[in-house]
Order: sequence, then C-alpha cells, then structure tokens
Amino acid sequence: MNIAEPATEPTRAPTQDECTWGMVAHLSALGFFILPFGNIIGPLVVWLAKRDHSAFVGLHAKEALNFNITILMGALVCGVLLVFSIGILFGAVLFVFWFVLTIIAALKANEGATYRYPFTVRLVK
Repeated sequence: MNIAEPATEPTRAPTQDECTWGMVAHLSALGFFILPFGNIIGPLVVWLAKRDHSAFVGLHAKEALNFNITILMGALVCGVLLVFSIGILFGAVLFVFWFVLTIIAALKANEGATYRYPFTVRLVK
C-alpha cells in the first residue's frame, strides 16, 4: 500500500491504539457541547489526521463524520419545523438518537468491531 493513498479496508485485526483512536473518532462528536459544529469538526480532524495511517481509524472517523453531517441536516429540518412547534419534539428525539448511537459506536470501535450508523447519508466517501 502506498503511503499517499488513503486506506480503505482494514486487512488485519486493529491494535489497541487503533481501537482507541476509533473510539475517539466517535466521541469527538461530543465537541458539540464545546463549540458550534464541534460534532463535525471533531470527526473531521481525526479522519484527516489518521486516515492514511490506519484503515480501521479512517473507516470509523469517516462513518462518524457522515453520521454527524446527517444529524446536522436533521437538526436543520427540526429548526424549520419549530414554526409548527413539532420541531421541539423531533429535535429532542434526534438529540437522544444522536447521543445514544454515538456512545454505541464508540464502544464498538473500542472493541475492535466496525460499526455502521443506521439512517446515515454517506456524503464523505
């Protein structure tokens, strides 16, 4: 494999360091609580920094990035639906969905397993 090419598929079992970075890729989305768009910036930084070094970390970071972009799109829809007051309910459900799946994905990454978020638009290939 050429160093300049991004890794695409893990070909071996991930090391503990790779598992930790995979978990960090998902948990970095919790940066949402610190900065605006932190849920996008965190996984993006991990993906850009680690995608060439580890296929496992690259896949987890890309998956986290795609999921958080999808959640952002859902949040924008909820914002529009605030006009009809239903956006508050949908926003609360979306927040719980985001938080729970982020934790589940982080735990799976830490176990060395791959994880695909459901209902995710995969914009980053």
